[in-house]
Amino acid sequence: MKAVTTSPSPQSGVDVVLPCLNEAAALPWVLARIPAAWRAVVVDNGSTDGSADLARELGATVVHEPRRGFGAACHAGLTAATAEIVCFCDCDASLDPSLLVPFVAEIRAGAADLVLGRRRPRGRGSWPVHARAGNLALARLLRRRTGLTLHDLGPLRAARREPLLALGLTDRRSGYPLQMVVRAADAGWRITEHDVPYLPRTGVSKVTGTWLGTWQAVRDMSSVLNELPAHGGGTTR
Repeated sequence: MKAVTTSPSPQSGVDVVLPCLNEAAALPWVLARIPAAWRAVVVDNGSTDGSADLARELGATVVHEPRRGFGAACHAGLTAATAEIVCFCDCDASLDPSLLVPFVAEIRAGAADLVLGRRRPRGRGSWPVHARAGNLALARLLRRRTGLTLHDLGPLRAARREPLLALGLTDRRSGYPLQMVVRAADAGWRITEHDVPYLPRTGVSKVTGTWLGTWQAVRDMSSVLNELPAHGGGTTR
């Protein structure tokens, strides 16, 4: 089933894709921090708490993606986006989307092709030990696979829409963010990383809130690392 948008899309500027599954408690905080003139694209991934209606009331464009999975929601948002630059941000109030402003400036200046946020925990419980350990292990594996010296594979990121679509991303689960980085590196993209504060999320984590969830995410991502490189390597700054 195709994702369906429920409001018109702008033809230029910046779209911020916000994958959403039962995030009604966090949506007001997140949407209030979307920079002026940017569009929030909330991708509802089967919420039962009224998230979609609330997001629409708060001025966001709502996309419905019935197939469950973080990657499915992210890609539905990327497909629905029409802006030149697309950003991604979690919808649980753990990351402030206003932090994307310098990311977009870097893309527009031609200094980078993909800009990532390196999460720096702020507050107790913002990043559980098991989730941090899994992320570190994947960063090391990514370095072996691509040569990239990244420290985090976090969800806060920005890139141009058309090149992102050209990467042909296929993962629709937890491996989507990693596959984006791997394929971008294989295509020779310039990839940069900047520190961003990481706050305690609102609500319960659907992926890394438990050891089991973290293990499943790492398993999904590990399969991505087994992809054969299609092009050369990437660089980070």
